[in-house]
Amino acid sequence: MKNRTRALVLAGTCAALVATLVAAGPAPAAPAAAAPAPKAASVRGGGTVHYPYVPASHDIRFTVDAESVPWSRPLPGLEQGLPTDARGRVTVYHAQPEENFTGVAEAEVDCLVTGGRTATVTAVVKSSNVPGWEGRRIGLSVQDGERGAPDRVGFSWGIANVDPKPDGSPAQAPVGTCMAPAPFTEVTKGGFRVTPAPLAPQPPAKP
Repeated sequence: MKNRTRALVLAGTCAALVATLVAAGPAPAAPAAAAPAPKAASVRGGGTVHYPYVPASHDIRFTVDAESVPWSRPLPGLEQGLPTDARGRVTVYHAQPEENFTGVAEAEVDCLVTGGRTATVTAVVKSSNVPGWEGRRIGLSVQDGERGAPDRVGFSWGIANVDPKPDGSPAQAPVGTCMAPAPFTEVTKGGFRVTPAPLAPQPPAKP
């Protein structure tokens, strides 16, 4: 009986050892995870800027909500669109207390390109109380400050985008897609977030 008990104990020990070895064996390989979808470039936020060429009482603000949608705006001769195609909205607000007037423009984003923490956005004005602004394309550049530096904004009117006429008098030139000056003004209130992304690869040509 004693020997039989010992045999049963040994058998149990062997069974436990086999179970342990099986459990410790390599687990079946997990299926390979799908590659993450490419990140879309975007600019989001709003802020008040310091612009030195207007009275200090003026209040100039920008709001941007733009996201890249590459190759989504076909044009004649550019049937696939452009890698910088984008969507979203831009709002421009400029209060001028001395004139008892606040100019506002709402614009539809058509282009966005990023480089690091800087982005260039253009948008076509759909509604505005400023004469001559409806239908006009405007350009903005946004720099997402880092290491405590302030955010910055540049805009295509005011100090830039002058195209002299044949007689030498200044005229404001039209703004092309994704065209804007460097971010020359400092954001004093609020802020922007730039999410950069590389340019999307060109899609295959349609048969």
